[in-house]
Amino acid sequence: MKQYIVDAFTDKIFSGNQAAICVMDSWPSEKLMMDIARENNFSETAFIVKNSMHYKLRWFTPNSEIDLCGHATLASAFVLMNFYDDSNTVVFDTISGPLAVKRDGDFYSMNFPAYKLNPVPVTNEIISALGGVTPEAAFMGRDLLCILKDSESVINCKPDFEKIKSLDGLLLHITAQGKNNIDCISRSFAPKLAINEDPVCGSGHCHIAPYWINKLNKKSITAYQASQRGVYLYCEL
Repeated sequence: MKQYIVDAFTDKIFSGNQAAICVMDSWPSEKLMMDIARENNFSETAFIVKNSMHYKLRWFTPNSEIDLCGHATLASAFVLMNFYDDSNTVVFDTISGPLAVKRDGDFYSMNFPAYKLNPVPVTNEIISALGGVTPEAAFMGRDLLCILKDSESVINCKPDFEKIKSLDGLLLHITAQGKNNIDCISRSFAPKLAINEDPVCGSGHCHIAPYWINKLNKKSITAYQASQRGVYLYCEL
């Protein structure tokens, strides 16, 4: 087994979202993978094994296996394309189906599923979990998506992570329309997965991007994740 540490969704180190990528000849036990993920203590550690056609990919947080992860998929493709495979496309077999990553010059693009967003009530529990901030609307996909009134509300939000654990949805994302050349701004919280704030969430943008692309009636958007390691994502539906 070889392990790589990759900063994804960025063009410079110590930015974006860090992932540990483990490339293996065969699968170890789930206990060992879980122990490695806890030891790394990143939001995700990815494990890759080559099969006959593609690569099998699994993602682990510090406390469980997860069904979809964007940044660790992007990081896995970067490792394979730069150290193992000279092709410009990598296809992963995952619990969420086949996921493709393509290299185009200096950019890597992923084809990820868009979650169907169902409106849900803005409850007192949601408001309390967001530190008293009242969303303008809320939607449920895999995760809970809350729409805030402006960028400052997203940046200044001080959530209660223990209360977030009691809400429906795997993660909680807050987002608002952006300013200038940024179409939307967001933050992502995952205390159920032992990660209070995910620095840059690819699967979160499977909720955030479809919402804003439809809301703004645009074919593509520039999104910004406003964590301490925050970066831009270029999304199209």
